[in-house]
Amino acid sequence: MPEGETGEKTEQATPRKLEKAREEGQVGRSTEIPSVFVLLAGVVSLYFFGHYMYKKMAAILYQTFTFDKVHEMNLEYTMYLLYQMSEPFLKTLLPMMAMVWITALAVNFLQVGFYISWEAISPKLSKLDPIKGFGRIFSSRALIELVKSIIKITIIGLITYFVVKSELSTILRLYDNSIGEILLIILKISYKIAIRVLIVMVFLALFDLGFQKWKFAQEQRMTKQEIKDEYKQTEGDPIVKSRIRQLQYQASRRRMMEEVPKADVVVTNPTHLAVALKYDSLNMNAPQVVAKGAGVIAERIKAIARENNIPVIENKELAQKLYKLVDIGKSIPAEFYTAVAELLAYVYKLKRKK
Repeated sequence: MPEGETGEKTEQATPRKLEKAREEGQVGRSTEIPSVFVLLAGVVSLYFFGHYMYKKMAAILYQTFTFDKVHEMNLEYTMYLLYQMSEPFLKTLLPMMAMVWITALAVNFLQVGFYISWEAISPKLSKLDPIKGFGRIFSSRALIELVKSIIKITIIGLITYFVVKSELSTILRLYDNSIGEILLIILKISYKIAIRVLIVMVFLALFDLGFQKWKFAQEQRMTKQEIKDEYKQTEGDPIVKSRIRQLQYQASRRRMMEEVPKADVVVTNPTHLAVALKYDSLNMNAPQVVAKGAGVIAERIKAIARENNIPVIENKELAQKLYKLVDIGKSIPAEFYTAVAELLAYVYKLKRKK
């Protein structure tokens, strides 16, 4: 079997396939990264803004539930109380909410950049297929997620055990403290557990990110035949393109040959090259090359010239330079003015004699 027809995906995905996968919402990203960093941002913001938030909420509750008189509980007064409490509460929580929101956006942007895949969020009936649903539940990806969950639970359990063990002497003496002090100690121990768990989870999330990118790259790999098919779709079939180039060349050569009868003189090498020159003093600043060729094309140019009584003059050096330096339809450079002028003068002299 020829190489590339085995169906094995051995080639890296092309930029076009990766872009198409991105449009469908398929990217190499870790779901652990956003959740871990959002939780970390929440815990850190509680550390910095916790005292401020506690004082503000305590003041809000004190102000709300301190009455100088008993009000009638109707709909209007209930809405007033809700407004009085909700607005200060939202303002109090705003620093932590802003930090969490900015962290979530930044983490997702760093993973995949800014892109909205409308195709990924559009409803599809195929997602309701129970057979495919069971396939996803018992797939290798689901097994990997199960293993990750077991590892996370194990890490949380071990960290909690060691932290509680280190604080055991403090916990056993809690009965000597007030309710407020007990709550404060429990909060400190909980915060210590949360920070240690999240730090470990950050490293696991970064490892998961690398694994997901590697797995995505493996899933997007292509066979040699797929790459050939994609190239044909984007760049065109090489055979067809070659045929088009051939037809374009033939059309160009045909147009060039149609200009030979309009030339004033054909300069030859004498056998290998032929360059047809034309000069119209009313419309041209300098003589132009209207046709040129080598080998068979040169012979054809000379034959057309003789058929139309156009002088064919041998000038090896001039023919070689014009062939190499001047494109078809372009005027000759100034360095050839003298040589071409002498040539044209000779041609005009021959025409006057005739």
